[in-house]
Amino acid sequence: MRFQKLDMNLLVALDALLTERSVSLAADRLCLSQSATSSALGRLRDYFGDELMMVRGRQMVLTARAEGLIEPVRSVLEQVRTTIAVEPQFNPASSERQIRLMASDYSTEVLMSKVLHEFETDAPGIRFEIQPMNDMPMDSLERNQIDLLLTINFAVSPDHPSQILFEDDHVVVGWDGNPAMQQEMTRNLYFELGHVTSRFGKQRIPAFEDAFMRLQKQSRRVEVVAPSFMSVPGLIIGTRRIATMHRRLATRLARILPIAIRELPFDVPPIREVLQWHIANNNDAGLRWVIERIAALAHEKEPADTSKVVALDPMIRQAVQSELSGNYRNRSRDLG
Repeated sequence: MRFQKLDMNLLVALDALLTERSVSLAADRLCLSQSATSSALGRLRDYFGDELMMVRGRQMVLTARAEGLIEPVRSVLEQVRTTIAVEPQFNPASSERQIRLMASDYSTEVLMSKVLHEFETDAPGIRFEIQPMNDMPMDSLERNQIDLLLTINFAVSPDHPSQILFEDDHVVVGWDGNPAMQQEMTRNLYFELGHVTSRFGKQRIPAFEDAFMRLQKQSRRVEVVAPSFMSVPGLIIGTRRIATMHRRLATRLARILPIAIRELPFDVPPIREVLQWHIANNNDAGLRWVIERIAALAHEKEPADTSKVVALDPMIRQAVQSELSGNYRNRSRDLG
C-alpha cells in the first residue's frame, strides 16, 4: 500500500532502522536479510531525499532529518497497532449501538421481555429494534437487514452460526369458564372441540403445532385462524374453543387472563428456539456479548410447571421434522 508515493511497509523498516541505528540489527528485528534491509534503507533515502543514516567512525549516526522522524514514525505505527491490529474492547455499560432482531411475538414475550429488562441495567445504551417474523427471515439476515434471528430450529440456515436457547412443549388452553376445561383433556374431547390456531405471513405458514396435527389420524376442527400467538387468548375467552399453545407462553398468560391449562392427551415434540447471526459478524465483540447474554438468560431456571419431559416416538419426531422443514423449503421456493 502506498500513501503519497510512500510504500507503507517501509515505515516498519524505518522504525527499526531509527531504533537500532544499524542495518544488521534492524534486519534481525525485522526477520529480513541484511541485503533486503539495505534495499529498504535505499528506498527510504530516495523518498525523503536524505541519507538518514551515515557511517561515522565504527558506527552509524542519524541525520537531523532522521532524528526528527523518530517520534512521528513511532506514533503512526502505534496508532495503527492500537486501532487496527488490536481488537477494540466492548463495554456494554457505555455502548450505544442498535441491535435489530427478528422474532415472533411468542419468543418476544417469553424471552426478550426478560432480556430487555436486564439490559436496561447492564447495557442501558444498547437499543433494540424487534421486527416481526416475515416470510423470508433468512433473506433478511443475508441482506443485513437484521443482526439476529430468533426462531424455531427448523427455520435456520446451516450457512451461518447459531445457538440453541431453550426448549418448550405444548399444552391445551381454554377459557376457564369453558365446561370442557373443568375436566381432564382426553383425545376424544380434544378433537370434538373447535380450535384456534395461528398462521403467519403472506404464505400463511402454520405454527408448529398445526403442522404436527396434520400427521395425526384424526383432523381437528379449526374454527379460527389467528394472525399471532398473542391474539389467541382473546379468541378463546368466553367460548368453548380451545388452542394448543407453548407452555411458557400459556403459563405467563394464565397469570393475568381467565384461561385454564390442561395437558395434551398425546405427545407433541418440543420446539427449540434458536438464535442465529450472519457469519460475517462472528467476530463482532459487541454482538457476541449480546448473544451470550441472551443465551445465559434463556438458560436460567424455568418455572416449575414448565418442566414436563416429552418422550416422543423417534418415528413421529422424524415425521414432524420433515413436515416443518418442507414448509420452510416450500416457502423459500414459492417466494424465490
